[in-house]
Amino acid sequence: MKFILIFLISLTHTFGFTQTQDEINQQAINSYRKADSELNEIYKKILVEYKSDTAFIRNLKVSQRIWISFRNAELKTKYPDRESGYYGSMHPACIASYLEQVTRERIKTLKIWIEGIEEGDICSEPSKTKE
Repeated sequence: MKFILIFLISLTHTFGFTQTQDEINQQAINSYRKADSELNEIYKKILVEYKSDTAFIRNLKVSQRIWISFRNAELKTKYPDRESGYYGSMHPACIASYLEQVTRERIKTLKIWIEGIEEGDICSEPSKTKE
C-alpha cells in the first residue's frame, strides 16, 4: 500500500498534476476576471445598440447596479465575515468560483438583448427577435 501511495505521488509530480494553493486561487481569480470582462463587453454592446432607447438604457443601468449589489450581498451570505483563517486557504478560489458562476448567469440574461429571442415570445419583448 505504501509503495502505491509513493508511486501515485511521484506520478503526479512527474506529469505536473500538482498545483499549489496559490496557483489554484490565481487560476480561479483569472477565470472570474475573464467572465467579468465578458460581462462588461456585453453590457457595453447593449448600451451602444440601444442608445436611442433612453428609458431602456436608464433602467438597464439601474438594473445592473442592483444586480451588483445583489451579487455582493449573496456572496456575504455564502461567506459571512468570520475570524481570519476561518475558511482556509481555498477561500479565495471559492469566492472567485462563486463570482464567476453568478457572473455567467448574468451574462446569459444580458445576452438576450444582443442575440434576441424566439419569435412569438411576447412576454420577453422588447428585446430583438432572432433571425
